[in-house]
Amino acid sequence: MPLEPTAYRYVPRILMAKPGLDGHERGAKVIASALRDAGMEVIYTGLRATIPSIAASAVQEGVDVVGLSILSGAHLTVCENLRAELERLGAADLPVVVGGVIPKSDWPLLAGMGVRRVFGPETPLAEVVDFVRWLVEPKDITRVEPAVIFRPGQQDPTAHV
Repeated sequence: MPLEPTAYRYVPRILMAKPGLDGHERGAKVIASALRDAGMEVIYTGLRATIPSIAASAVQEGVDVVGLSILSGAHLTVCENLRAELERLGAADLPVVVGGVIPKSDWPLLAGMGVRRVFGPETPLAEVVDFVRWLVEPKDITRVEPAVIFRPGQQDPTAHV
C-alpha cells in the first residue's frame, strides 16, 4: 500500500503565550485552534506567563515559532525582553509573531526587535495560518519573504487568491 504524500510531513510546533497580567485569552485560543486545525501542534502557556517561562518553554519544547497575544499595551517591553531572554538561551533565531491591539506606529519598532509579523484583531485566520506555515517550511532561496508590515491596499504575498 503506497503511503499518503503527507504521511511523514513535518508537524510544526507553535508556542502560544499570554504574557503579563492580561486576562483576556479568547483571541489566543481562537488562533491556537486555527493552527491546530491546520495540522500544527500548539502548546499554550495559559494566562499570565512570565517572559523567562515563555522563553524556557519555547526552548524546552523545541518549537518552531513563538506567538504572543498582547492586549495590555506592554508589547514593546514584552517583545524586547523576550528577544533578550531567547538570545540568552541560545534561541535568538526563533521567529516571534505577535497578535493583539497594537498601534501600527509601533509595528516598525517591533520589526526592529525581530518580530516577524503583527496580527490585528481583524486578521483572517487563514492569513495567520498561512504566514506561520510559511515561517516553518523550508525556504527556496528564490522565494521572496513576505513583508512584516502590510500597508492598506497592499496584497499579502502569502494569501491564496
